[in-house]
Amino acid sequence: MLLLTATTGMVEAVSFLALGPVFAAVQTGSLLLLGFSLGGAPGISAAVSAVSLAAFALGAVAGSRVETAIDVRERRWFEGALVVEGVLLGAGALVIWGVGIDGIGGPVDGRHLAAIATVACAMGVRNVTALRVALPGVTTTVATRTFTGLVVALHPLAADSRVGAGAGIELRRLSTVLALAGGGLLGAWLLASSVRPAVVLAVPAAVVLATGLVRLAAARPRTSVPG
Repeated sequence: MLLLTATTGMVEAVSFLALGPVFAAVQTGSLLLLGFSLGGAPGISAAVSAVSLAAFALGAVAGSRVETAIDVRERRWFEGALVVEGVLLGAGALVIWGVGIDGIGGPVDGRHLAAIATVACAMGVRNVTALRVALPGVTTTVATRTFTGLVVALHPLAADSRVGAGAGIELRRLSTVLALAGGGLLGAWLLASSVRPAVVLAVPAAVVLATGLVRLAAARPRTSVPG
């Protein structure tokens, strides 16, 4: 889950810096950007935010149906969800490469809409997966509550038994915050170093897909032949 959190930072670096400004996973940001745009803020596209929101919703619905269908058959739904997400992120990278989005900045046009739609759909699947796992403090896509819990737990003036504390919980919260920030830092650094957005997005796509496939392979029943 922490590995997935780090990939979110890279995905959002591509989304915000090369496709928008817009968010693919943190749809709170897309909602705010949509409001800013409709309120007359310059340099922000209402269309790209709306497309991201719609594609994310589509991905969430599709992800829920797929993961539920796998789960009721007593299959490994988590690994299946990772494979689906990885394929969608890979498709997003191919779209970005195919339509010729080569760097950061510039006006938003139809190419950006097609790219963000694919990426946001993948992140819709991701958020359903995180909800189903329900690991406290590790949502893989947002860190506001995690950061709040970390601050409250660590600061002596803000101790609150209802928030939850303990070495394990605090370590998980800290790791989540660092993973998300670290992924964003890596993604932004690669883009600033003139690495094409499609290549940057291909990294989290490969990580997610490989994680799902490796876990599936490791879960296959092993048999031994006597002698």
